Amino acid sequence: MKIPTMIHLRGYLKLAVRGEHVEAFINSLAEAGTPVWDVTPTGAHSAEFKLLLKDFKGLRPLLKRTGCRTRIQERFGYPFQARRLLKRKAFVIGVVAFFMILLTLSSMVWNVEVEGNETIASEDVLDAAKQEGIYPFQWIFKLQSMDKLSGNMTARLQGTSWVGVERNGTRIRIQIVEAAVPEKPPLQSPRHLISTQDAVITHMYAEKGVPKVGINSRVKKGDILISGVLGDEENSERVVAKGEVRGLVWHEYDIEIPLVKTHKVYTGEGKKRSYIVFGDRAVQLWGYGEIPYSQQETLTFYDPLTWRTRVLPLGWMTEKIMEVTEVQRTITEDEAKKEGIEGARRDILAKYGTDSRFVSQKILHDKKENGKVYMKVLFEVEETIAKELPIVYDQGE
Repeated sequence: MKIPTMIHLRGYLKLAVRGEHVEAFINSLAEAGTPVWDVTPTGAHSAEFKLLLKDFKGLRPLLKRTGCRTRIQERFGYPFQARRLLKRKAFVIGVVAFFMILLTLSSMVWNVEVEGNETIASEDVLDAAKQEGIYPFQWIFKLQSMDKLSGNMTARLQGTSWVGVERNGTRIRIQIVEAAVPEKPPLQSPRHLISTQDAVITHMYAEKGVPKVGINSRVKKGDILISGVLGDEENSERVVAKGEVRGLVWHEYDIEIPLVKTHKVYTGEGKKRSYIVFGDRAVQLWGYGEIPYSQQETLTFYDPLTWRTRVLPLGWMTEKIMEVTEVQRTITEDEAKKEGIEGARRDILAKYGTDSRFVSQKILHDKKENGKVYMKVLFEVEETIAKELPIVYDQGE
């Protein structure tokens, strides 16, 4: 006979029947329209079959008519599981209490974060938020709408052009946009512009002050490029010299590059550890045991539990321990030279400005020894060479 639908939800029994008229009993069930399935003879006068829980009470008249007896062998389905759980009152109370506590915790504000403030102290923002009812352990349902809180916070905090209040689960984030205040230029004392390097001048622009050198002039480190003193000895005025001076500068580098490079790669072997996270605590569930890898890297993934738009203080964390090994790669002498020169160029740009321009380069000396390439390289670079030097007043002035 065809198995009824949703038998696990409705509950069903596995029965054993004995008697001289077992076959007549089974036929009587079919005639009565009672669904049975998995009918299996177990002897000349016995059989086993399965039947829905709701049809069990209706067997008595048929058993009496055929002179058979039946015995329950197994019980299946949700009704029996629910009954077993109800017998374990402590377990049921614990489950209900857990979900009640979880619901209570998810209905409170746990964290208040402040972002975007630079001149306004975070403590002042938190004090203003507390006056609006935003603070840890506050009930979420007691909070006003986010738009209203945003307007009230903007009115309370001076020096802000906008305050945004956003709730994400049990976390409140306050975003501050401070009002733009024009910066006052710092007061500067009179000063010269002097050279930072021995160089040959390629570009000179004096915005303020008196230029002391011209194009193609050779200068030494510390020479005055633009003077901050205007006029002569009798009638002079000291100003803040401003301008831009560029020149050709020579940098000599000693470069050492190994021909064998060592890199770390993943082998594909790995092991996982799983944790359940409560707030800021994590309890390991799986993945115990020693890690058999001599070299390893650990990748961590966290998946918080959410309800609608709320992020609950409960989640699942997985650590993936990956085995790594070292692989050696041999490069040619030309590749080593190219790599060394590129590294020296990056160092020059980092030290002397990204606006520096390479004019030429010359390898003065190179050799290969002990698995390394050694080079001495001279770079000709056009770069900014001016820096400020305050003018020191004489005591008699």
